[in-house]
Amino acid sequence: MQQITIEQLKTEIRAVWHEAWDSGRTDALDSLFTDDYQRVSANSGRTMTAEETKAEINEIRAAFPDLTTTIDHILIEGDQGAIYWHSEGTFTQPLNDVPPTGQPVTTHGSNLIRLEEGRIAREEVTWDAHELLADLGLKSLSSAFEAQPEVVTDDLSGEPSADALKAFNRQFITGVTVVTTTDEDGKPRGLAVNSYNSVSLDPPLVLVCVQKTSSTYPALFRSTHMGINIMSRNQRDTIGTFASKAADKFAELDWHKGASGSPLIDGSAASIEVEIKERFQALTHTVFIGRVRSAEASEDEPMIYKAGRFFDSEDLTSLN
Repeated sequence: MQQITIEQLKTEIRAVWHEAWDSGRTDALDSLFTDDYQRVSANSGRTMTAEETKAEINEIRAAFPDLTTTIDHILIEGDQGAIYWHSEGTFTQPLNDVPPTGQPVTTHGSNLIRLEEGRIAREEVTWDAHELLADLGLKSLSSAFEAQPEVVTDDLSGEPSADALKAFNRQFITGVTVVTTTDEDGKPRGLAVNSYNSVSLDPPLVLVCVQKTSSTYPALFRSTHMGINIMSRNQRDTIGTFASKAADKFAELDWHKGASGSPLIDGSAASIEVEIKERFQALTHTVFIGRVRSAEASEDEPMIYKAGRFFDSEDLTSLN
């Protein structure tokens, strides 16, 4: 193979990265990678081949069509080197099972490279698709699950049976909330949620957990704010509406807008408007963490939920 200078190699790296990352012509990487090339994530430990690396680039570019990448600096000494870069783009298309938010993002990273005869044989990267989601405030819990040591139980499954887990959940008593937002057309959307929790008072943070199959989920995921309404004992019919398949669940409801436009339901025991700060991907659900921006409360007593049934919190009579 003809020897090339360090400056020629740097020029080739810049040109190939532009072809692959900015123009989507990932086959240009073939001239830069060895046949046994490996890309290793320093965060997850995942190792990818050249073809898998190309596939990830294509997936990211599909989600961020306006993506541009700038190489800030390249250092090469002997058969070792480092590439420092940053990228900018807008999340306008789905990335795997994550719906687009329309948010712009600037992300950056560094790649440590090992060279063989002027080609890259191995890259150790500080950045991957999970890091990109983190830069958007969309963090994944799946890597945390994968990192847990195996738990061996009597039946060697490592998990309780579905019936055992359901029996556990039936013993937990919660309140009932309706989480609300607006879609791209400004139409109010909402769903009933009992997985609400206060995270802290200073700063005022709360969380809700929402199933990804909910019809409200895409609108909520794109939103910057959401309303959380604690249902009062007089709102059993309201809960029925949000548990239904009604096309417009707000058609027969009285509601008003919060300061940032989130629908707040009249007659609720209490309502808050929350600025969404984090979106943790947890397999079938997303955990939304937000900072409370406004709060209002009434004198109405809240509704209670246990084992599929609703109760009046004042005298514990059934509301089913």
